[in-house]
Amino acid sequence: MKILMVITSHDQLGNTGKKTGFWLEEFAAPYYVFQEAGVDLVLSSPKGGLPPFDPKSDDPEFQTELTARYKKDKVAQDRLSKTVKLSEVSHEGFDAVFYPGGHGPMWDLAEDPVSIKLIESFYAAGKHIAFVCHAPGVLRHVKGPDGEWLVKGKKVTGFTNTEEDAVQLTNVVPFLVEDALKKNGGVFSKTDDWKIYVLVDGLLVTGQNPASSGPGATVLLAMLRSR
Repeated sequence: MKILMVITSHDQLGNTGKKTGFWLEEFAAPYYVFQEAGVDLVLSSPKGGLPPFDPKSDDPEFQTELTARYKKDKVAQDRLSKTVKLSEVSHEGFDAVFYPGGHGPMWDLAEDPVSIKLIESFYAAGKHIAFVCHAPGVLRHVKGPDGEWLVKGKKVTGFTNTEEDAVQLTNVVPFLVEDALKKNGGVFSKTDDWKIYVLVDGLLVTGQNPASSGPGATVLLAMLRSR
């Protein structure tokens, strides 16, 4: 089983002067879910090399057993430092693609024609696609083989408006994930803020927030194994 993980290369939090990137838990939790399942995992990012992580995600209050494990794992750190450029990969040879969140993807991956085309190609080839937290926002310009928005009529979730409001970034982000999915016809649902929530609709897997990243990866694996 071979899975492509696509990570943001964007490190600027709008015009705030603060840093952003991927959320550490949203990389670490799926990484170890996939590793322990024996998945052949390829890490990729728009710029290649070491992608930036959101420094906020390294605060003590956001640490988990798996983020602690990652910070002691020199092999994982080395692998992350050598991500392949997104322009150098395709859906061929992969069984699925997984996008971790963090705020970074809202600026680069959501607007990146290479990423958009990649997702469309995975889906058109009948392969699973998974997105957690802010990453479902990268679907805002993605279309299905029928020319309609890919999320149209599909059950989806992602970082909610209330969660964005709670972190006080509603007026900083370029768009709101929940609003973007609804605008494109997604059948959006959610659970309480910060609780685990994962949805499946056909080939599409979406998770609401950081806590949903590991469970989202587990759901994706179960789907691949049942094929």
